[in-house]
Amino acid sequence: MLEQGFLQIVQWLLTPVLVLLALAFAYALWMAGVVTVEAWQRRRVPGFALLREVESLTLEELELQALSRMEPLRLLSRVTPMLGLIATMIPLGPALQGVANGQGQAALSVFSGAFAGVVLALTAASLGLVLYSARRRWLLAELLAVKRARGEVA
Repeated sequence: MLEQGFLQIVQWLLTPVLVLLALAFAYALWMAGVVTVEAWQRRRVPGFALLREVESLTLEELELQALSRMEPLRLLSRVTPMLGLIATMIPLGPALQGVANGQGQAALSVFSGAFAGVVLALTAASLGLVLYSARRRWLLAELLAVKRARGEVA
């Protein structure tokens, strides 16, 4: 009885997880464009900075601003693989049961969909990690420049 309830809940989770994966992948592509434009601006526009209102904010406020600019990409790179694993594991049980019942062809189509979800998730997570690393490096360099300008770093 309890096991059947768990199975039903897990099946209900599949659609929201797949929607979240699609959104994560779209967000990763969007952010790839955003970070590419930022990279182009950093090369072409002298004094381009991701941090805003540098003069009026304290160092702690600037660090918080930098963190808030990095956090979505960090979450994307960490949460998306877990969503991919969930999207793979949910259909895996029924597919294995189909194989056991001699319905190999039906199980194969379920496996294909499950693995597509994990590939999409890992692609989004990889993009997120690369973009997070680039943006983090830029923001830390800007914070260091602000500290030097304020005389807080030798």
